[in-house]
Amino acid sequence: MIKDILIKKVEDVVLAVLPQIQDPESTIWEVYLINLQQDALVNVLVSSRGFRTEEGQETKTSVLRHYFEEIGAVSYQMIEHIQAEVFSLHNEYWVTFNQKEPDDYLFDKKFTFVAESIHEDNFTDIPLIGRKGVMIG
Repeated sequence: MIKDILIKKVEDVVLAVLPQIQDPESTIWEVYLINLQQDALVNVLVSSRGFRTEEGQETKTSVLRHYFEEIGAVSYQMIEHIQAEVFSLHNEYWVTFNQKEPDDYLFDKKFTFVAESIHEDNFTDIPLIGRKGVMIG
């Protein structure tokens, strides 16, 4: 029964998009998964896509999938580069992982950067990385 399924809340795992400036005329953007927990994340699967529906017209990107065997405790992992051209779309990341617990529970959480939210006006200090960017948790 669905009522018997144990659901645990994902805490202290965040996503951030940060600019990596190469030269004044071009900026490369990077997406990071940041693990603020005292436990490692194992078998991490991240699916990403961009989408928008406007006036009945749907725009979407390809789905990209990334796998990381382990992301250590209180550490981070770059997931992918992202082009500024897709910032007008909602950028969704499904993150699924296990933790080294006795029950080997499977966690998952959807993170969505809403359209136009990846912007300098929304920059904050990103923990562990030491740069500014947009972060959601």
